[in-house]
Amino acid sequence: MFYSVEELIQQAENGYDGNVAELMIATEIELSGRSRYEIIQLMTKNLEVMKASVQKGLSKETSRSGLTGGDAKKLDDYIKKGKTLADLTILSAARNAIAVNEHNAKMGLVCATPTAGSAGCLPAVLTTAIDKLGLTETEQLQFLFTAGAFGLVIANNASISGAEGGCQAEVGSASAMAAAALTMAAGGTAQEASQAICFVIKNMLGLICDPVAGLVEVPCVKRNAMGASFAFVAADMALAGITSKIPVDEVIDAMYQVGSSLPTAFRETAEGGLAATPTGRHLAKEIFG
Repeated sequence: MFYSVEELIQQAENGYDGNVAELMIATEIELSGRSRYEIIQLMTKNLEVMKASVQKGLSKETSRSGLTGGDAKKLDDYIKKGKTLADLTILSAARNAIAVNEHNAKMGLVCATPTAGSAGCLPAVLTTAIDKLGLTETEQLQFLFTAGAFGLVIANNASISGAEGGCQAEVGSASAMAAAALTMAAGGTAQEASQAICFVIKNMLGLICDPVAGLVEVPCVKRNAMGASFAFVAADMALAGITSKIPVDEVIDAMYQVGSSLPTAFRETAEGGLAATPTGRHLAKEIFG
């Protein structure tokens, strides 16, 4: 078991030839008592749900609240015109993230990674990486176990809950997990993956959780899109050899401190931020009366 990213890297290098996914599988066997076969089967099911949620989210259907729906399809149509400003990879990740979260808002099945409100980041980055890197199913599963390992440290030392630490703890953690896994899927080391985590979290420090009408739709859906795009930029920075002046475990500690300091209005209560704007309050009244 590891309790910091530093320990994670040391244990992966010393016992698993740098393979974080194998370390995570061994840790899960230790914690859950399940067999290796059972753990891989469960992760395979998660993988299938993630892929399906991307595909099912690419529709014009709106959520029951009417707040979201159809934006993934709009971005998909825009991409197909071939006149985009951003790179195809980045936009594909943004589209897929929106798709997953719109599917969630329509009561579709998603894999909470690490939460339902941030469920779009990891599947979006993974499905885009499958095309970009040509990942096999085994490599796709390794991607998820790697993300889970780094996510376990974040959850234990900071938070993955918007109610506890703001959206930095939800989309921030999800994007950081995706960035780390992407870095290693592209051939990077565990140390480089840890730097990608730094870049994401430092960029998202202080991000509040302010869901309009208390629903995980606005601004959550589009934050997932931005989080997925951040993961690719962070991974590239890490693979380029750029490093963080602040060690990764200190960055995670800082996220915890910032989250603990946020007023309750900015922690999923729908009492501050965008939820408290005139339009935000009007939408809440329209939905709930």
